[in-house]
Amino acid sequence: MFEFHFGVDDLAATWFGYSPLQETVLSLRARRFPARYPEHRAWTAGWQPRYETLDTALLDSLIAPVGFVPDFLTPRPGCPRPDFAAELAVLAATPPEVVRADVLAAYRGDGSPLPPVLAGLIDDPAALSARAAEALEAYWTRCLAPVWWPRARSALEADIAHRGRMLSERGAEGLFADLDARLSWHAGVLRLVDPHPAVRAVGTAVDVAGRGLVLIPTLFGLGAQTDITQLGPPLITYPARGRATMAEGLTAGRAGRGGPGGAIPGEGPVGAPGEPQAALVGLIGAPRARLLTLLETPASTTELAHRLGVTPGAVSRHLGALASAGLLERTRHGRSVLYRRSLLGDGLAGGGTTR
Repeated sequence: MFEFHFGVDDLAATWFGYSPLQETVLSLRARRFPARYPEHRAWTAGWQPRYETLDTALLDSLIAPVGFVPDFLTPRPGCPRPDFAAELAVLAATPPEVVRADVLAAYRGDGSPLPPVLAGLIDDPAALSARAAEALEAYWTRCLAPVWWPRARSALEADIAHRGRMLSERGAEGLFADLDARLSWHAGVLRLVDPHPAVRAVGTAVDVAGRGLVLIPTLFGLGAQTDITQLGPPLITYPARGRATMAEGLTAGRAGRGGPGGAIPGEGPVGAPGEPQAALVGLIGAPRARLLTLLETPASTTELAHRLGVTPGAVSRHLGALASAGLLERTRHGRSVLYRRSLLGDGLAGGGTTR
């Protein structure tokens, strides 16, 4: 168990962010453990031809059999929305002794031997970090950045928007209780209980001590986690809300191509899960009814377009009409504008409100 001890000002210094580099590294878990991440199967299948052109021996070795990754691969982001290239530069500058220790610690978690590619590089950690940076940059550029990352970024932005509401409405205790079942807050102490034996064995108390705690949502987490070694500034990674939406409207072929554009589809039985009710369709039309149904949680135009398999322009026209009618609210988060049903929209959609 980890205990994060907060001083008077530490909660005010706690902030949320996401990391494109972390998501790049952790997405390799979806390849090693496809049954754990069903929402990413179509994506990984679509990337396969491009992935096979990369340094697959090294990339596959970055996820240990138990699922751990060397901590140097996922450095603490220095700002809420870091640039991938800037994060990669931090990775490449990791001291060699830290690279070596982190790789050994990740594989020590379940006693697995180092795979041949890591065994051949472990005594030259500078070469290992350089090769890892090069391989991850190629993986990001060819597989993730064009289509997957815009959709993933929208899901992460929506999660952070939700957490901000939780903090404002329910305070720190409500915020941390909503993040993950492994987390609990009491009397200025945040506790993280990780069930894995290797993590429990290194459980410790961590004083936030004015450094600020960083909370990072991820699409590839099965539970809240922190750095195994806890040598750096405190951070916690937790499963993002809305992970299942990554699979909406996709087949393996569409994930690989980036998806077709067109009018918002309205097929499917009205009243099925995720589909609008007939009365709502009759009132505002199937495309807008479907958008209103989806927007119980915040989403951007780009995310909605990917979920529906259409162009952002097709979605934008309907969002503008719904917002003008007072059925949606707009909130800017970084470079994205997130849409969410207003109270009037909640009532019209018939789903009630969770606010």
